[in-house]
Amino acid sequence: MTTVAGTTNTSSNTATTSSSKTSALGQDQFLTLLVAQLQNQDPLNPADATEFTSQLAQYSQLEQLFNLNDSMEQLATAQNNSERLSALTLIGQDVVVENSEFTFSKESVEIGYKVDGTVTDVDLLIKNSDGKTVATLSASDLSEGNHFLTWDGKNSSGTALDPGTYSIQISAKNGTTASASVSPLVRSEVTGIDLSGSEAKIVTALGEYAISAIHGAYDSTQSALADSDG
Repeated sequence: MTTVAGTTNTSSNTATTSSSKTSALGQDQFLTLLVAQLQNQDPLNPADATEFTSQLAQYSQLEQLFNLNDSMEQLATAQNNSERLSALTLIGQDVVVENSEFTFSKESVEIGYKVDGTVTDVDLLIKNSDGKTVATLSASDLSEGNHFLTWDGKNSSGTALDPGTYSIQISAKNGTTASASVSPLVRSEVTGIDLSGSEAKIVTALGEYAISAIHGAYDSTQSALADSDG
């Protein structure tokens, strides 16, 4: 009985799959219907030439849409593969990523902020995994662009903190009516590329980040502080 039930379910699934595949009118089905219409027309009342021409035009448009869809899929695949391979060239370079989280491993970390607009005061609050503020860095450069500061891994009292996951929270003030946006940045050397997902990810000492989050790549020997206006 178990075998029969399994066979019944398989047949049902096959029928459902077949039904879903044939539910949409494809290129071959459209042409078959058109030929059948011509073969079965009334000799005493043949199909109107104008209508026939219109149907041929619809078939031509359908064929072009299928070809365009195939071309777009091939182009998207090629572009995705190109981006994934290009990501490999980032290994050994420093990248600037817009992200608030980073991993601290007892080495100084270059963190930053991106100013878009006008601000009068910017503070970078370093928070631990519990959400507690452990250090505060005050920004001196308030001009538009990317700016970086070096955090030595110590709290506000000068005590070295334990390794772990930390985050950046931006506190910005605007003394004018103009709008402004300040985003957190981290900078780290790329040590590897993860191609296992649909989008390539860069692997750094501060964590893994999506390629789309990268704001720039630099020579690892070049200080981020020299790129503060980038």
